[in-house]
Amino acid sequence: ISEENKAIPYEERKDFEYNWLVDPLDGTKEFIKRNGEFTVNIALIHNGAPVLGVVHVPSFNETYWAVKGEGAYWEHNGKTQSIQAATFSLSDPGLHVVCSRSHLNDDTQAFIDQLQSPELVAKGSSLKFLIVARGEAQIYPRLGPTMEWDTAAAQTVLEGAGGKVIDEETKQPLRYNKESLRNPYFIAYGKVQ
Repeated sequence: ISEENKAIPYEERKDFEYNWLVDPLDGTKEFIKRNGEFTVNIALIHNGAPVLGVVHVPSFNETYWAVKGEGAYWEHNGKTQSIQAATFSLSDPGLHVVCSRSHLNDDTQAFIDQLQSPELVAKGSSLKFLIVARGEAQIYPRLGPTMEWDTAAAQTVLEGAGGKVIDEETKQPLRYNKESLRNPYFIAYGKVQ
C-alpha cells in the first residue's frame, strides 16, 4: 500500500495478515526545496502493527532499520551502529522537540508551548522520528494529518531504539491497515521516565 497505490478496497485488505507500506518519496516539499530532507520508507505490517522498517536518506547516504524485538540500527557511509532513544521526563526543561519544517500547525504549537523551555528542531519527512531514535531529541508531536506510509517504517525504527509512537487521543500505539489510511494525531517519544 502506498500513496501511489492506495486503491485496494478495505473490504479486500482488511483480511491481510501481512502487508507492505511504501513511500518512495517522503518529504516531497523538502525534495522540491533541494534541502536533502526526504526519505524512502518501507515497512512490513503484521496484523496492524509494524514489525520491520527501513528508512533510507539518499542525500545523506544513511539507512535506518529495525525488526521488532531486534533493536534499531543506523548505517552511515559504510559504518553501522545500534541506536538508542534518549531517556527523559516530560517535566525536564529544555527538551529537544522535533517539529515539521513544512507543516507546523497551531495544535502542535500549543502542545509544544506546554513544555518547559523547549528547543525546537525543524526537519522534514520521517527524519523527525529518526532524530528521536538517535537520542538527539526527546519528542516529536504531530497533531496534524499524516498517512500510514509516512510513519510505519520510522515508527518501527523508533520503537526498536526504545521509543514509542502513540495515538494522541487513545494513548495506544499507532495501528496500520485501518479502514482509513489517515493516521490519528500522534506523539513520538524517546524513553519517558
